[in-house]
Amino acid sequence: MEDSSASKERLKISKFKLNALLDITLSINANLPVSELLAKYESILRNNLGIGKIMIFKYEEKWECILNAGFTEEYEKSIDVEKQLLPISETAIVTNTPGFEGVDIIIPVFNNLVPLAYVFIGDIEEEGEGMSPVLKHLNFIQTISSIIIVAIENIRLFKESLRQAALKKELELASKMQMMLIPQEGKLPSKGKIKVCGFYFPHYEVGGDYYDCVSLSENQTGLCIADVSGKGISAAILMSNFQASLRALFTSQVDLTELIKKLNGIVVENAAGEKFITFFVARFNHDTGILEYINAAHNPPVFYDTVTGEIRHLEACCVGIGMLDEIPSVTRREIKIINHSKIVCYTDGLSELKDDKGKDIGTSMIIKHITNARTVKENIQEMLKELGIPENNPGLFDDVSIIAADLFCS
Repeated sequence: MEDSSASKERLKISKFKLNALLDITLSINANLPVSELLAKYESILRNNLGIGKIMIFKYEEKWECILNAGFTEEYEKSIDVEKQLLPISETAIVTNTPGFEGVDIIIPVFNNLVPLAYVFIGDIEEEGEGMSPVLKHLNFIQTISSIIIVAIENIRLFKESLRQAALKKELELASKMQMMLIPQEGKLPSKGKIKVCGFYFPHYEVGGDYYDCVSLSENQTGLCIADVSGKGISAAILMSNFQASLRALFTSQVDLTELIKKLNGIVVENAAGEKFITFFVARFNHDTGILEYINAAHNPPVFYDTVTGEIRHLEACCVGIGMLDEIPSVTRREIKIINHSKIVCYTDGLSELKDDKGKDIGTSMIIKHITNARTVKENIQEMLKELGIPENNPGLFDDVSIIAADLFCS
């Protein structure tokens, strides 16, 4: 009779385990939320196997407790996963182990040798003098714990993939919108006293570089280049706002010094001191041949006179836009164009590329290619080809932007 009774009990337990696994599997396939999966898991262990306490620590973006059934909140907070649990690589009996009071078994769950979770089992109800239920059903507890944890991880990865896909679409849209802020080649001046060309390559989907060319009047053209500190969406948003402000304020009459100060106030207000913009702005008068400019901490543009062979670097005249609440002093400078000359403005994504010796190329490649009588557009194309930009230069680590112009005297 006793053997028959024991046999029936074992059969009953076996059926229960199979039904429990089937229920969990169906629940996972039905895409039940994590909270419901954990509730089923807890019910199976506590109500059917006599487990008094369960706690699960799982790694999301950090280690967090996703289930606490029976342990105190203070004890939960006392667990240092990295110090106490990461050294555990297989199921461990920790009864009466300091630091694991009230815990009898710790079950680690791994995926490709990476720890996903740690399951605490404690306060086991003893079955008289026989084997404790946790030891009797340990293999089952390990199996169902692994199934639940892996299912929860898959849910997290699926949600993350959806989030990444949505973010990718947002970035693609942001990239398209940002490209609309950069003047297209066909819209840049290509005849008369000023001929302009440009090149723009964001290292990521969106960038913090910006250049522009603005027709201010029949005889005046403005051009500029800027670079936001930092990268990513925040830099792109700040630059978009900067572009709108510049377009509204940059006119044929505005004093460039006042323009810089107004832009500084706008950036300080919008960036709250967290970012700044290096900025070079110039205005060319076709009739007088005067090129006036201000360099606000930007990389010095290269100026070249094709007749005299003179090369100038248009050094900074003031601090960057947004570096200080108020710019203490701004110096406006002028160049009189007396011969066919060239000006090349660029961002540090170009000048900080490395040469064969691992040093920044600076403006050496620009000077190499513009010191001739050919158009600056031809020069830039040849330079980019030699540098392998954008497709064939593994050293690219930042946005690369260039705006260049041929300037002719009256």
